Amino acid sequence: MAPRTRNEEFYRIRCAMIIREFNKSDIPSMLRIWNEVIRADNAFPQDSELEEENAYDYFSSQSFTGVLEDSGEIAGVYILHPNNIGRCGHIANASYAVDASRRGQGIGRKIVSHCLEKAAQLGFRILQFNAVVKSNAGAIGLYESMGFIRLGTVEGGYRHDSGEYEDIILFYKKLTGG
Repeated sequence: MAPRTRNEEFYRIRCAMIIREFNKSDIPSMLRIWNEVIRADNAFPQDSELEEENAYDYFSSQSFTGVLEDSGEIAGVYILHPNNIGRCGHIANASYAVDASRRGQGIGRKIVSHCLEKAAQLGFRILQFNAVVKSNAGAIGLYESMGFIRLGTVEGGYRHDSGEYEDIILFYKKLTGG
C-alpha cells in the first residue's frame, strides 16, 4: 500500500512504522486498545467501554483520528479535536492509547509528535490536556520531555471506579506557527 501523504512517508521511513488516518477495518484493533485504557482506570475520563456499534461514528467525529501501524498491526491510536468552541476553538485536545504489550517502545512519543504536527496543519495554535491523572507517570514524563507546560493541578479531579478521587494535571504546548 502506497503512503497517501508525504508526512506518512516520513514516518514510515524514519520509524519503520506508519501513522495514518484510521479506516473502518481498523475498528476492532482500535477498540481493543482504546477499551484497554478505559479498563485500566488511570487515564481516560470515560467510565464505560466504547461499543463496536458506535465506534466508527465516535472516531469519525474527531478532527483527526490516527493509528500507528507496525507490520500490519495497530499498536496505537489517537484522537484530535477542538478543546472548546468559538473564541477558544484554536485550542486542540487529544487522547492517546497504546497497546499495553507495546508500551515502552516509543510509540506514545511517535503518536504525540504526529498529533502535534497534524494539529498545526489543521490550524490549531495550542494543544491542551485537561485531565492527566497524577499517577500516570508515563504520560506525565512523556509530555514534560516533549516541552508541554504544566498549567496546574485540580485536586480530586479524577474519579476512579473504586470511588476514590485523584488529582489531575493540566498541560499545554504552543504549536509550530502558533
